[in-house]
Amino acid sequence: MAKAESPFLIVNPKSYLYGEKSLELAKAADKVAADTELQIYFTCPYADIRLIKENTSNVIVCAQSMDPLTPGRGMGHVLPESLKEAGAEAVFLNHAENTKSVTDLYATIRRAKELDMITVVCADSTAEAKAVACMDADIVLAEPTDLIGTGQVADDSYTVETVKNLHEVNPNILVMIASGVSTADDCYNVVKLGADGTGATSGILNAPSPAERVREMAEAIIKAKNEK
Repeated sequence: MAKAESPFLIVNPKSYLYGEKSLELAKAADKVAADTELQIYFTCPYADIRLIKENTSNVIVCAQSMDPLTPGRGMGHVLPESLKEAGAEAVFLNHAENTKSVTDLYATIRRAKELDMITVVCADSTAEAKAVACMDADIVLAEPTDLIGTGQVADDSYTVETVKNLHEVNPNILVMIASGVSTADDCYNVVKLGADGTGATSGILNAPSPAERVREMAEAIIKAKNEK
């Protein structure tokens, strides 16, 4: 059973990559995870979970979302057991592109815990992030939605204050700061400021070599952690 650790990196191609292209980057991330011993999550479309799980050994395969249902009725919804069976060890929840009501979010976090799946839960404000921390998520991704995909990182004070506020609510929660993160320097900075981890989509996919960008980010995170 995987357990959320600090520090970490989340490689999140969203739905830009699928099938063989997704697998190609997953294998590159897997090699980086093996070489650096950094905990690296790799998100992928539901249909690619088994493919990636069966062809990697070191990354934590992460589903993009799921629903709080149990086996039985629920046509068209995403069954947690099916993701777990396919090889997902973690799940993203409440991303700005796929938000949940408070009731559904809490229920889905509970379902993930029943299946020993790591929860990465998004929040677009400090107040929402505190609420998520109270729900006992494993990782809270505190990101101002308007910075997603812009390459503009939240200012340093946002990172410092967010980490402080969330640890006051739940000292065990891991804090991820990622909006606008696109370079190794960005990764280094947010971890040095107190975040447990970070991740990227466009910052990785738009790099001259996405595989090399993953390696640079991983090495920067480890460097920042060692210097704290």
